[in-house]
Amino acid sequence: MSFEQLGLQAELLGAVAAEGYTSPTPIQSRAIPVILEGRDVLGGAQTGTGKTAAFALPILQLLNMHSERPARSLLRGQASESDIDTSLHVEDSRGKAAGSFNKGERGRLPRALILTPTRELAAQVEESVRTYGRKLPLRSTVIYGGVGINPQIEALRRGVDILVATPGRLLDHAGQGTLNLSKVEILVLDEADRMLDMGFIHDIRRILKLLPHKRQNLLFSATYSNEIKSLADGLLHEPELIEVARRNTAAETVTHVVHPVGHSRKRELLSHLIKGGDWKRVLVFTRTKHGANRLANQLMSDGVSATAIHGNKSQAARTRALAEFKSGAVRTLVATDIAARGLDIDSLPHVVNYELPNIPEDYVHRIGRTGRAGANGMALSLVCLEEQELLTNIQKVLQHKIQVEKVPGFEQENASASRQAPSFRQPGARQDTRGGKEGFGRRPSSHRDERKSSGDGRNFKRRG
Repeated sequence: MSFEQLGLQAELLGAVAAEGYTSPTPIQSRAIPVILEGRDVLGGAQTGTGKTAAFALPILQLLNMHSERPARSLLRGQASESDIDTSLHVEDSRGKAAGSFNKGERGRLPRALILTPTRELAAQVEESVRTYGRKLPLRSTVIYGGVGINPQIEALRRGVDILVATPGRLLDHAGQGTLNLSKVEILVLDEADRMLDMGFIHDIRRILKLLPHKRQNLLFSATYSNEIKSLADGLLHEPELIEVARRNTAAETVTHVVHPVGHSRKRELLSHLIKGGDWKRVLVFTRTKHGANRLANQLMSDGVSATAIHGNKSQAARTRALAEFKSGAVRTLVATDIAARGLDIDSLPHVVNYELPNIPEDYVHRIGRTGRAGANGMALSLVCLEEQELLTNIQKVLQHKIQVEKVPGFEQENASASRQAPSFRQPGARQDTRGGKEGFGRRPSSHRDERKSSGDGRNFKRRG
C-alpha cells in the first residue's frame, strides 16, 4: 500500500515524500483511513512503528479540510475577525472564573489537543506536526513545564490550531485563564499507559471537563492494563480497535540478552562491554535520578564519555544532553524512565537496563528506543540476584524467555551475596511472582519522585 491510497491530500504526500517515506507502516495504513472518517480509535502499537504520523497526518488533513479561514491571512500569521473572541474565558474545575485575556487580543483557539506524558515526547510530536504540515495554513505549538510560561502565553495569544502539551502545564495555563479549550474537535492521548504510570489520571480527568463533549478521541498505548481499558471505556465512543502487534510486545527486530552479574560489579561490566565492543552510542537506564548521575560520573572516570538525563535536570540541560548524545559528542546517555518515551534517536544499536524497572511493562518502553523503523537493535540487561523476580515478571509480559549469556570474568556473585540469595535461575524457571493485577496498581516511589520533579506540573509561581 502507498500513502496515496490512504486518501491523503497532495500537501501531506509531498511532506511525507520529503522525509523519505515511501510506504506506510502497519499502524499508519490501518489508523489513517479510520481517523479520516472521524471515528474514535484505540490504537496499540510497538514504539518506533510510526505512531505519531498515524494520527498527525489525518488530523492535519481534517483540520485543513474543515477550515473556513482564509489561507493568505494565516500564512501572514494573522487571524481573521470572524475567528477570534475579544475576550477568551475559561473556568477552573470548580466552575469559577479563572481569568481571561485582555480585550483586543487576537488568536484562534486550538481545534486539536495532543496530550503526552513527557516534555521530550511533546517536543518530538509537535516537531512532527510542523514537519508534516509545513505546506498547510495551520499553526501548532507545544507547552510543557521546566521552561518559562510567558513565551507559551504569547504563542497561545497569537492563535494555534494544534496544541501539544503535557497535562500539568496545560492545567497551569487553564488555571491562569491563558488557554481556552472550548473549540477542541480532536483529542489525542499519546502513550496513555505512561501517563497513568506517572500519576496523570486525575489531571486527565480535569482536562476532559474543559473540553467540548462532542469530539473525536484517539487513544494510543504501547501496552495495555486494566486502567487503560477503563480509561478507554469512559473516553471512546464505539472505537476502532487497531493493534499491529500482540499486546505488550517489543519489536521483533530487537535481540534480548541477560548478563548475570553481581550488583557491585555492574558498572565494571558496563564499561567492559562499551569499550570492548567499541559501542559508539548506547542508552543506559537506571531506576533513580541519583543513580543516573552517579553512573554517568563513574563511566567518565572509566574513560567512557557519558551524560545523564532525568527529571531533576532543567529543560535546557536535558535538551543539551540529548543533543550531545545525538551528535556523538558523548557515546553514553544514562537516563531514568522519564526518558523511556519520547526519545527519537536515529541508529541507536544498544539499550542497556543497568537496573531492571519495577514495572515490567516499562521494559518494553525502554528497549523501544532501539530497533526502530525496522532497524536491528540489542537490548541488554545486567541482572543481579536481587532482580530475579523482576526479570521473571518481564518475561511474563513478553511471553517468552530472554537468553542468558554469562560474560567471562563477571559470571559469579561474590561470596556474601551467594549466602544471602539463591543461585541465579535460568529464564522461565518456576518461582513465586506477583500475580493478578500487581504491577498495575500503586506506582513505586521512583515513579512518584520522578513525576514530582519532572517539570510538567506546577513549578512556577502563580500570579494573582
